[in-house]
Amino acid sequence: MLRNIIATIHSTVDEAKGPSYSVRRLYEEMIRIGDSILLVDADARENVKPLSFGKSFFPGVGPAKLGRSPTMNQYLAKLAKTNKISLLHNHGLWMMPNVYPGQIARKYKLPLITSPRGTFAKHAWESGSKVKKIFWPLLQKPALEATTCFHATAESEYEDIRRMGYKQPVAIIPNGVDILSGYVKQQNNLKTLLFLGRIHPIKGLDMLLPCWQKLQHEFPDWQLRIVGPDSGGHLIEMKNLSNKLNLCRINFIGGLYEHEKWQEYYNSDLYVLPTYSENFAMSVAEALAAGVPSVVTKGAPWSSLEKINAGLWVDINQDELLSGLRRMMQKSSSELLSMGQNGKILMEQNYSWQSIAKQMHDVYTWVLNGGIAPSSVRLN
Repeated sequence: MLRNIIATIHSTVDEAKGPSYSVRRLYEEMIRIGDSILLVDADARENVKPLSFGKSFFPGVGPAKLGRSPTMNQYLAKLAKTNKISLLHNHGLWMMPNVYPGQIARKYKLPLITSPRGTFAKHAWESGSKVKKIFWPLLQKPALEATTCFHATAESEYEDIRRMGYKQPVAIIPNGVDILSGYVKQQNNLKTLLFLGRIHPIKGLDMLLPCWQKLQHEFPDWQLRIVGPDSGGHLIEMKNLSNKLNLCRINFIGGLYEHEKWQEYYNSDLYVLPTYSENFAMSVAEALAAGVPSVVTKGAPWSSLEKINAGLWVDINQDELLSGLRRMMQKSSSELLSMGQNGKILMEQNYSWQSIAKQMHDVYTWVLNGGIAPSSVRLN
């Protein structure tokens, strides 16, 4: 059993962002196997009950994008000073709660694991605020120098870490996924193509909607459902694009969570993620766990879709996305169902949270005690 593990993340309550869910579930399972972990964040909200294994701090004065929280920083420093931290694990970059752990690890000579959570991907690195150009050399890069071991959720993220020049060991451990039962597909006269995620430019809806303009006429027995919350006003842009393209049988549903979210998966016949960049893509794992075959662009690390015949992994462009969707939508319901079952088996065998928690436990133990590196760790 491990003791005094402190994990840090900006937020545990933003359900539209994958890490808020995946990090929380990871530690729920690690605690279940006996580890002592405190998850610290800087996104406390009124009337939101904190996690039983968490501690939340209100943000301080300053731009919301930075997430500055002096009280969080002071709390972590106090724990370190009194020898109440054995290991720090930070999830994410580009906000002050992701800088504090590196600063504290360096000052108090503590082991630090860093999970970039997709922030090193080329598309993510090249996009975003101009503040990055200042934030990186001044704060984020120095904080990362204290990293003992990186954590990547896929082979592609391992390659991103090496491309950035970091030589530390890298543990490649995917996110897990819950395998839920008890859902029944609701009957509908139309088959459903589902997109579920934040309505954000990185998600590739600007590719998907023009594809649907062609597909809606070829497949009159299909509908497209766009499920997810707005991010930075992109929803209005996509609704305007939908109107401009004269799209039909398309519905923008808004954000759905927990039971309603899972029911959307189970009601669907095919899932699509036309993303430009993802380090893992929880929505693909969830769709497969619900038995839904998927079409995913190579912006997400899901080459296994084609290896197990659970969907298609296509190049990041409109023509390839259109071709992939057309191929899948031409299949019979029984063919789609069979492919979906292939994906569900993969999730059950390789992506259970119990298995993922054990792998992370082994990495923590190795970082703390040394010895032979776990099989998930790359030393080169």
